[in-house]
Amino acid sequence: MSKIISIANQKGGVGKTSTAINLSASIAAAEHKTLVIDIDPQANSTSGLGISKEENSVYEVLVGIENPDDCIISTYMPFLDILPSNINLVGAEIELVSIIQRERKLREAILPLKEKYEYIFIDCPPSLGLLTLNALTASDTVIIPVQCEYFALEGLGQLLNTINIVKREYNPELTIEGVLLTMFDSRLNLSNQVKDEVIKYFGKKVFDTVINRNVRIAEAPSHAKPVILYDSISIGSQNYMALASELIERNLQENISGGI
Repeated sequence: MSKIISIANQKGGVGKTSTAINLSASIAAAEHKTLVIDIDPQANSTSGLGISKEENSVYEVLVGIENPDDCIISTYMPFLDILPSNINLVGAEIELVSIIQRERKLREAILPLKEKYEYIFIDCPPSLGLLTLNALTASDTVIIPVQCEYFALEGLGQLLNTINIVKREYNPELTIEGVLLTMFDSRLNLSNQVKDEVIKYFGKKVFDTVINRNVRIAEAPSHAKPVILYDSISIGSQNYMALASELIERNLQENISGGI
């Protein structure tokens, strides 16, 4: 069964785009057909996967100029495609304001893609505006990256409130796929304290896998590669492969349970 998963947190610098790039690449490496939708005007997922920002993008899809099939680009990984972003997306929120059912434009456009991909990941901008609202309305679930640093839980209440509004008004099926701890350093008391707080708050929704602070994750985008291709034996690569395995296993169990 195919699934659309937003990766969202309105705080910047929490590892959201790193997760979009590296989790999707790790799932594609396991030979699951995967699509990344970059709906962040900064287009970091696009450049991080080696795609030019001059291509037709999700902007053209949102405003109804292009069909998503005509904008999707194959990456250098056999099972990984991307619907890229570019700076034009900055204007999309303004252009969509006057359009009826503006929150559902992405959903209407990408729902048919579920027949072609097992996993579709949406990299959201670091805000709770109309682009993120479109992403959440289009999604089955949401992954929330939380960095293991001071103020980690600040603003999460606002994100959870937005998720509840989307559930109530636009997408009753939306659930939290999981909360992902990023930039974890087991040597620091702070990291362990944040981990304990997040587990206390979210319980079983927290992924068992944590993403350790790792310089290879930070370096990989400058080479336009996911970390598993940049340094396959790094801690960062191992973390994201473990996360991919955990996500695949979770969804396999869900499908088995749903079929009973």
